[in-house]
Amino acid sequence: MRSLSQRQREVYDFIEAFTGRKGYPPTHEEIRQSLNMSTKSLVNHHLRALERKGLIEREPETPRGIKLLEGLRSFKVPLLGQIAASAEPISFADEDYEEIELTPDIVKQQDGLYALRVKGDSMMDALIHDGDIVVMRHQRVAEAGEMVAVRLKDQNETTLKRFYPQGKRVRLQPANATVKPIYVHPAKVEIQGKVMAVIRQVA
Repeated sequence: MRSLSQRQREVYDFIEAFTGRKGYPPTHEEIRQSLNMSTKSLVNHHLRALERKGLIEREPETPRGIKLLEGLRSFKVPLLGQIAASAEPISFADEDYEEIELTPDIVKQQDGLYALRVKGDSMMDALIHDGDIVVMRHQRVAEAGEMVAVRLKDQNETTLKRFYPQGKRVRLQPANATVKPIYVHPAKVEIQGKVMAVIRQVA
């Protein structure tokens, strides 16, 4: 869920520029020297991070075994409206939607992604504030503690909370000490997606 660090971006940009100029990727030593890193193990640490984020592929036994994948090319996902992160859920209406542009350092491109704008501050201790955008992956099940969009069937309303199944009830837990959790029967909730990334709105 996190973007590239400054150092990871520098490593990625160097590999991209070097490969474009030479026609083949750099070695670990060439990366170390060009970016003034102390050891090749530190280079390897940043390469592992880029690999985990789906930006490169490596062949460990090959000196120049670094392959750029999809890179930082952007892709679009639908922004389907807003979701409550407040004391009370709000309606999650189907309406004409706009699109937002993402890059793989925010979230890896995959099927089922969409975005929602957050209304309310019940998830503020999870660093999700009013006006932020959450990138969701459509799914119908969740593990305990995952942050999900949940529809309350009786009210036909959707809320953003952490999901905790507790036997004959489900606890929808806010991340704000001033907001009480919601308790509901499992048959009366429908998981609509899991939070994959958060885009902060700073203005």
